[in-house]
Formats: sequence, structure tokens, C-alpha cells
Amino acid sequence: MTLESSNTAPQAVKLTYGDVTAELPVVAATSGRNAIDISKLTAKTGLTALDYGFVNTASTKSEITYIDGDEGVLRYRGYPIEQLAEHSTFLEVAYLLIYGELPTAEQMAKFDNEIRRHTLLHEDMKYYFEGLPHTAHPMAVLSGGIQALSTFYESSLSASSPDLIEVNTIRLLAKLPVLAAYAHRSPI
Repeated sequence: MTLESSNTAPQAVKLTYGDVTAELPVVAATSGRNAIDISKLTAKTGLTALDYGFVNTASTKSEITYIDGDEGVLRYRGYPIEQLAEHSTFLEVAYLLIYGELPTAEQMAKFDNEIRRHTLLHEDMKYYFEGLPHTAHPMAVLSGGIQALSTFYESSLSASSPDLIEVNTIRLLAKLPVLAAYAHRSPI
């Protein structure tokens, strides 16, 4: 098997196995190394890729996160995690992840108001928490609580519009601290 740069398509590589040659596109990286798109490898060659530990494999393209574990690099939307941890609040980073940029003071005030508007849990959620064993692990309680939220917002389950996705995201961000408090309190 050989792998070489393609002369006919500068944004591709040729993979030859026996008498089969496949052109695989090169995906340009905004950071780090370029990648070879092998999503059609099996269809073109009958082969699959084997990468022990997925050391050489990027699972997806992302505009949100860049990770280089070997170099100790983690960036969200281009910002180093250390910078965000030192200079930004949780909600500012949440805004960055959702909207792609850090908020202005006006945007942050509006976002904060939206979060505050959605913090209350439905009164019936208390029955969920009361029904769990007192020995339940807080993470299991929290995970189940997040799932239980969907029963109170059934019209939001098939979120196909960007507006509905945004509302669901804000709801989850708003309710998560309350759910976490319940989860932490329940086994005590």
C-alpha cells in the first residue's frame, strides 16, 4: 500500500492497494495538521482503516474545539482554555461556545437575563428526586434529572428550528445548577 500526494488534485492524496487506486481528499486544518478524509475509503477500496488508540484519527471537524493532547493544547473557538479559565465566567464561555464569540456587556446582560428566566424547575420534579434511593450516586441523579426535564418540555423534543435549539440550550444551562444542587443534596 502506498500513500502519496496527488498531482491531479492538489487537495487529495492517492492510495494504491494492489490494482485499486483511490483519491482521498485532504482537509485543511485551521490549527495543527491537515487530515485525509477516509470516509469513502471502504467504498473506494474495500479496505477499512486501523488506528490503534485513534492516535492519528480526528473524529470530526469542529469549529468549537481544538485539542492537541501531545502539546497540551485545548482551545474553544480559538481561545486557549487557560485564558478563558482565568478571564471569563462560566456563562461567558457558554455564550462563546453557543454563539461563536465572547459577548459584549449588552449581549451578556441579555443572555444572563434569559438564563435567570429559565432557572426554576417544574414543581413535579421534586417527585423524581424523592423517588430515588438515598444511596444513589449524584452523577446518576443528575443524569436522570436531565433526562426527566424532557418530559416537561415535550414540544421541544424534535428541535428542528435554530430558535428552539437555542431555547433548549438556555433551559439546560439555566436548570443544570438547580439539578446539580438537588443531586448533591439527595444522598445526604
